[in-house]
Amino acid sequence: MSEGVLIPDLIPSAYVVKRAARIGAEIRNINLSGDLPDDTIAAIQHLLLQHKVIFFRGQGHLDDAGQEQFAIRLGRLSPHPTMNITKGTTSIIELNSVHGGSRADFWHTDITFVEAYPKILVLRGVVIPPFGGDTIWSNTTTAYLDLPGALQRLADELWAVHSNAYDYAVMPRASEADKKHFDEIYTRTIFETEHPVVRVHPETGERALVLGDLVRRFVGIPKHDGQRLFDIFQSHITAPENTVRWSWKQGDVAIWDNRATQHYAVNDYGNEHRVVRRASIDGEVPVSVDGRCSVTRVQKSTQPTADVN
Repeated sequence: MSEGVLIPDLIPSAYVVKRAARIGAEIRNINLSGDLPDDTIAAIQHLLLQHKVIFFRGQGHLDDAGQEQFAIRLGRLSPHPTMNITKGTTSIIELNSVHGGSRADFWHTDITFVEAYPKILVLRGVVIPPFGGDTIWSNTTTAYLDLPGALQRLADELWAVHSNAYDYAVMPRASEADKKHFDEIYTRTIFETEHPVVRVHPETGERALVLGDLVRRFVGIPKHDGQRLFDIFQSHITAPENTVRWSWKQGDVAIWDNRATQHYAVNDYGNEHRVVRRASIDGEVPVSVDGRCSVTRVQKSTQPTADVN
């Protein structure tokens, strides 16, 4: 088959079409639902580990409940630690372009400011603008392999502090509505968590870089030197040949391994309307190459405490 690879033993009658050499595949002829056979779910999980992000067109039959019914087949649903959950769901958050804080146009791995950040995300296109609004994913395992040996060894030893205490410098186009959202909702509880810069993937054994724009500093490294190190490592993650870009249609679903990727929502659709909804699956606490685990050092509420009379 010139267009794709048929794998009848795993996903009958479906084609797996690579979207880029290092990351991304489109899975065709499957309707995602909570009653898919176990071997089909196993095949989807296998393809996810292999391709890091997988795409499904034509899933317009899914509503919020259907999205969660499917997502729970991949693991335990995980609510966002600070953002509001869509009514009637366990984990779904809505990213609606007319609301503040919904245009995630910076490179990140989701929710790395907590210890056990989600391992899998399931994103559904609900309202897609007539132009723009693509999402780009990068492969953080091949980025690690691209590093020269000396830089790999350095990365293996480094730890970084991730936080949701928002740094507007990484999002210079933030509107006043964005800032209000970040101040009142996204950062209503502040987290600071130390992660290894290199984590060992619990299922594949691959080494993946854990960075992105939620990093605030490296442990034990002066800020100026740390920024230079960050730029070196991050440039390997976001190198164009290490990425895949998805042009959304209404009803599309993207599923990614949040332990081995970063992503960026391209903010090029002006005032057009864009709505996507995301379900999250509980993850594991990252483990470094020398066996140490991530740890949250700061967790504090920024909301005023009610007076007690």
